[in-house]
Amino acid sequence: MHRVFRSICLAVAVLSTCALHAEDWPQFRGPNCSGISTTTATLPVEFSETEHVLWSDEIGEGVGSPVIAAGRLFVTAMVDKETVGLLAFDAKTGKPIWKQTWKTGPLAEVHETNSHASTTPAADADHVYVYFPTMGMLAFDAATGAQLWEKKLPVPFFVFKWGPAMSPVLYKDLVIFCQDDDLAPAIYALNKETGEIVWMDDRSDMAVNYSHPVICETDQGDELVVAGTGKLIGYDPNNGERLWYAKVLLRNIKTTPVCQNGTIYISLQSGGIANQWLATADQAETGNSDGKLTREEMQGFVGETKIPESFFKKTFERGDKNKDGFLEGEELDYAFLHPDNFAGARFDAEEAGDQFVLAVRGGGRGDVTDSHVLWKHKTKYTDHIVSPFVHDGRMFLIKGGGITTVFDTEEGKVLRRAKRISNTSEYFASPIYGDGKIYLAGENGFVVVLADGPDYEILAKNDMGDSIVGTPAIAEGRLYIRTRTKLICVGDE
Repeated sequence: MHRVFRSICLAVAVLSTCALHAEDWPQFRGPNCSGISTTTATLPVEFSETEHVLWSDEIGEGVGSPVIAAGRLFVTAMVDKETVGLLAFDAKTGKPIWKQTWKTGPLAEVHETNSHASTTPAADADHVYVYFPTMGMLAFDAATGAQLWEKKLPVPFFVFKWGPAMSPVLYKDLVIFCQDDDLAPAIYALNKETGEIVWMDDRSDMAVNYSHPVICETDQGDELVVAGTGKLIGYDPNNGERLWYAKVLLRNIKTTPVCQNGTIYISLQSGGIANQWLATADQAETGNSDGKLTREEMQGFVGETKIPESFFKKTFERGDKNKDGFLEGEELDYAFLHPDNFAGARFDAEEAGDQFVLAVRGGGRGDVTDSHVLWKHKTKYTDHIVSPFVHDGRMFLIKGGGITTVFDTEEGKVLRRAKRISNTSEYFASPIYGDGKIYLAGENGFVVVLADGPDYEILAKNDMGDSIVGTPAIAEGRLYIRTRTKLICVGDE
């Protein structure tokens, strides 16, 4: 009897612990990168940089999102121009718990919208994991900040100067990290406890992408789904085997899919590679606008950072078929996309870019392009960065200018005409949801709150006083907003 009672107590303790952490927001865009919180607490509607603020902190410049696990919040920031930090706070009180900082070493120029503190940590009750391009992946004790391990990874290179922006995600005992850069695109699965590589997939058939891996639950078991150049790929998360692919995507993708009930939902927009190179290098002040691309024009566009010779070998030498020192016409396509995986608008396309919404059923094997694509529709107002919000049978999208569109998830039908919300800002943060409300954070610092329903009624427009690029987080009835320089916790308590 004593043994039975002890077992019951242990089970209750385990369940209590699970319940305590059920509302964690452990990685980019929360559980499975979905943007959906399971909170049952009331979330705030009206707030600002001074109203309903439970705590705030001047953490430093950055665009990485905050994450919350077991009552602790973690976020990255540039402490100064040469120092990056990982900061830990008590999520309820805002009390600093610990802080780790490192000298970054030489850093390449990145786009003004981005930041060198662009990564979002991933955390569980015991550990927090963070990536920085010049250091690789690092793990820390969540309670004390003690470093547990460090795993060096290839330093990425981005010729268009978009810069690093990928973050780790967690699956069982693995830390998953995908980095589709211009030199060594790959996905890694690291052991949580040791940092050792459990498996790695060479993604040399990919161009640059910024799409996070997500888990799709199927009758055949869990699949790790990663979007990339041309292909949506389903991996075996245990060993990295490519189980299936659907050839349905474009040249690159910066949005992250959403998985629900065995189906993967995607929104994307992308331009052709030939058009982008001619527009950014040949037609730049350092180019001559002759419709051809040279090494010198490429280097002139990039500026002081020297383009690695390995990049020229991988691209320019492959594309320059007649060896005349120029890339022209279809040579541009050959140069910058893998010969076995061309995707997107070609050099002679009338339209320089494409955009779609689509749904793919998981659980296939091999080439599932014809068998598992449920629907795919061209669109007009699809953003290239902001990920979709999928809930209650609807896919909701927002793009720059505050333009929203809505599709049904069964067939992808348009449910209403494009509609502009009352905040005509650029958008980089993705929608998040909790307590029946959708939060849309604009780059101009305003957070619009919508009711989650067919009409998406606007409930409030809240001024946070500083630019917002990172996606906010939700936990325990609170909204955590990372502005360009601050961390602000708002709630109705």
